[in-house]
Amino acid sequence: MAVGTETFYDVIRRQGISRRSFVKFCSLTAASLGLGSAAASEMAHALETRPRTPVIWMHGLECTCCSESFIRSAHPLVKDVILSMVSLDYDDTIMAAAGHQAEAILEETKEKYKGQYILAVEGNAPLNEDGMYCIDGGRPFVEKLKWMAADASAVVAWGACASWGCVQAAKPNPTQAVPIDKVILDKPIIKVPGCPPIAEVMTGVITYITTFGRLPELDRQGRPKMFYSQRIHDKCYRRPHFDAGQFVEAWDDEGARKGHCLYKMGCKGPTTYNACSTVRWNNGVSFPIQSGHGCIGCSEDGFWDKGTFYDRLTTINQFGIEANADQIGGTIAGVVLAGVAVHAGVTVVKRMSTKRDE
Repeated sequence: MAVGTETFYDVIRRQGISRRSFVKFCSLTAASLGLGSAAASEMAHALETRPRTPVIWMHGLECTCCSESFIRSAHPLVKDVILSMVSLDYDDTIMAAAGHQAEAILEETKEKYKGQYILAVEGNAPLNEDGMYCIDGGRPFVEKLKWMAADASAVVAWGACASWGCVQAAKPNPTQAVPIDKVILDKPIIKVPGCPPIAEVMTGVITYITTFGRLPELDRQGRPKMFYSQRIHDKCYRRPHFDAGQFVEAWDDEGARKGHCLYKMGCKGPTTYNACSTVRWNNGVSFPIQSGHGCIGCSEDGFWDKGTFYDRLTTINQFGIEANADQIGGTIAGVVLAGVAVHAGVTVVKRMSTKRDE
């Protein structure tokens, strides 16, 4: 796919999209990224003047769930990202070419856009037996990954596999699968974890890079802050039930039917950073907690080796939450009773003082 000097705006104008629709698109996209009106203007200018960005999408050890999520994005529509905003020159899962033809495209893109393309990686790299547990185009994936990363401007790690290792790296990890930051040591890596990541988070990251020409602000683990700066617990619609000490005690009990907090059923929302409770899934319709299942913490490192998904977090004091779920209700009641007692004591003291003065 030729990139040349064609911009995103050139492509959509050729498709018959009006200027008004283009401006509206920029405003909606900026809003979905948590940016202000000034950013929408900056985005419009960038899309009008900046050439489309070449993207190489590679697959290591994974289940392709990240690609499945990506192609279901609604804001912005994935067709707008793939066909207009970026030039997806190589993706062996969805491209028409295969075999030698696909490998030729990969080599051509690497040479033509040296230092300009974004390398998007889905899956991790096995190191055991010289990488022979994952062969891609006749070569070990780890070797091909290093080769393509050498000339990339930036690297995006899609999903928990590329970001942390995920189930392929689960104990005892016979293939010695590792996240890509253990292989690529000299390039900026944007981690977009989740199993899979939210579709709009994925397209949002690509949109930001291609329009502003820079990486989004990252947290200390390399995740974009615009999507991974808050815990799911912070914006969960069941949070009031947690604060009130109202919990689901067993599946399909009265608490479950009333939508009480799923913390006691193993929900990892209090320790998981992701946008599930705000962006949600399926075009913003729902997310696992809303569907009645606790968060499994799939955007956090090591979630696959931390017991079953239904093991309860027994203590989360470091997050400012009182003790554990068994004690929260009692703590709240104790605070209320203590407040009543203090108020009564102060009232008595005031009355005694008044009588003494008289």
